[in-house]
Amino acid sequence: MRALVIGASGGIGTAVTQQLQSDGWDTAGLSRSEDGFDVANEASVERGMAQQTGTFDLIFVSIGILAPHWGAPEKALSAIKPEDMARVFAVNTIGPALILRHAARLLPNDKRGVIATLSARVGSIGDNSIGGWHSYRASKAALNQIVHGAAIELSRSHRKSICVSLHPGTVETAFTRDYSGRHKTVPAQEAAANLLGVIAKLEPAQSGGFYDYAGQEIVW
Repeated sequence: MRALVIGASGGIGTAVTQQLQSDGWDTAGLSRSEDGFDVANEASVERGMAQQTGTFDLIFVSIGILAPHWGAPEKALSAIKPEDMARVFAVNTIGPALILRHAARLLPNDKRGVIATLSARVGSIGDNSIGGWHSYRASKAALNQIVHGAAIELSRSHRKSICVSLHPGTVETAFTRDYSGRHKTVPAQEAAANLLGVIAKLEPAQSGGFYDYAGQEIVW
């Protein structure tokens, strides 16, 4: 079994890579820190994805930011800054969309192949009851639409393909360190095991869906 982990040097990406390797998978990785793979740069994405050969049984996309390094998630509409919002969308939405342009070439067309992209429950419009974090929420909602559309397109040429958005829960990583005080957190290794367990049980009929770390469907 072959896997490609994008964002392999991050907290969840590292844990997923380690778990897959422990389970005997042949695992390749791409990351900004180790490969210069910048999802906000189209040329970088094209170059990194073009270097991948053969097909993968799993492509795991583990990328995202809560806010630009110079800012923070907005607590109110009055805090929205166009530059900050554009940066969040560039990484959280456009980056995965650019990766998905290569999905058909990198998935087997005669057997099951999965693309799992990390989203977040706060990207659910139906589940939003407190507001705030406008750029992050909107970027993840938009990502879910991209994933859903990709699943439809892939099903036409790869009938056994599965393309989903996954919510990992609040994971103990640098990504959530400043914002996890009011939420139960889990170690990255536990989150990775949970997500891979969900992925292992997915069926093609579930492609295009949005699921949490326990395999429960999340409302759009």
